[in-house]
Amino acid sequence: MIKFINNPKEDKVMAGGGESKKAIYAALFGNLAIAISKLFAALFTGSTSMWAETYHSFSDTFNQVLLLVGVKISKKEANEKYPFGYGREQYFWSFVVAILIFGISGVLSLQHGIDYFLSDHETHEVENYIVNYVILAIAFVFEAYSLRVAFRIFRKRIEERGEKLTLPVLFTELKENKDLVLTTVIVEDTAALLGILIAVVALVLSDFTGNPAFDAIGSLLIGIVLMGFALFLARENRGMLVGEAISKRELKKIFDIISNISEVEKIKSIRTMQLGAEDVLIAIEVSLIENLSTITIDSVIDNIENKVKEAIPYASHSKIYVELGQENN
Repeated sequence: MIKFINNPKEDKVMAGGGESKKAIYAALFGNLAIAISKLFAALFTGSTSMWAETYHSFSDTFNQVLLLVGVKISKKEANEKYPFGYGREQYFWSFVVAILIFGISGVLSLQHGIDYFLSDHETHEVENYIVNYVILAIAFVFEAYSLRVAFRIFRKRIEERGEKLTLPVLFTELKENKDLVLTTVIVEDTAALLGILIAVVALVLSDFTGNPAFDAIGSLLIGIVLMGFALFLARENRGMLVGEAISKRELKKIFDIISNISEVEKIKSIRTMQLGAEDVLIAIEVSLIENLSTITIDSVIDNIENKVKEAIPYASHSKIYVELGQENN
C-alpha cells in the first residue's frame, strides 16, 4: 500500500536559492576583474606562475557562468519527460566545472611549468616583479571577499542547525552538503587563494635568487593544487549524479522521528535520493502493530508523511512514499 499525494505546486524544484546565486555572482564579477588584471601582468612580465593564475581566473569566470546556467535550468518545473524535475542539472554543470578546472586550469598550469624545464632556460625571464606583486595582492582581496560571501552562507546553515562551527564540522559539511553549487564556489575560491599564495612565494624566490626556475615550479604546484580540488569536486558530483542518498544526519532524523510513532512496529527500510540541492525522493517501508483499522492505517501513513516533512522541511509531500510491509497488507 503506497500513498501518493500529487501537488503540482510542490513539484517545483527549490534548488539553487538566492543565497547560492549571490555567492556565484560575487565570484563571477571578482574573477572577471582578476582575470583581466592577471592577463595584463602575465603579458607585461612574462611570469610562468602569472600565466598559470591567468588561466585559472579565466576558467573560474567561465565556470561561474556554467553554474548560473545549472541553477536556472534546475528551477524548471517537472513534466512528463522529467517527472521528478530538473534538480540534477546543478550537479551536471558542477561536474562540467570540475572537468574544466582539471582540464584547462590544471593542465595548462602544468604545461607552462614543464615547458620551462624542457626548453632553453635562458629564454625565460621574469620582468618587473612589482607589477606581479600588486596584481596578486588585488586578486587576493577579491578572492577573499568572494570566499567570505560563500563561507558566510555556509556558516549560517551550520549555525541554524544549532551546531558550532569547528574544523571537523566544516569538513563534514563540505562532504555531506548537497548544494554543490555553493560547495563549488567555496572550493574554487579556496583553490584560488592557495594558488595566489604559491605564486607569490614562487615569484619572491625567483626575485631574490635571480633563478626563474622557482617561478616555473610555482606553476607546477598551482596545476597540482587545481587538479586536486577538481578531483574532489568531480567525486562529489559523481555521487549526486549516480543517485546519492540524503545526508546521514537527515536520515537519522527521519529514522528517529518515525520510531517514536507508537503505531509503527518496525522500520524496514528508508531509501532516499537527492534530486537537487533542496529536492529529495523519500521511500519508506514500515510494518505497523496488528489490529489497526483501515482508517487508522491511513491516518498513520499521513502522520508519517507529516513527520518526515517536519524533519526535512524542503521535502515535498508528492515525493514522500510510505509502503506497508507484507504483514500489514
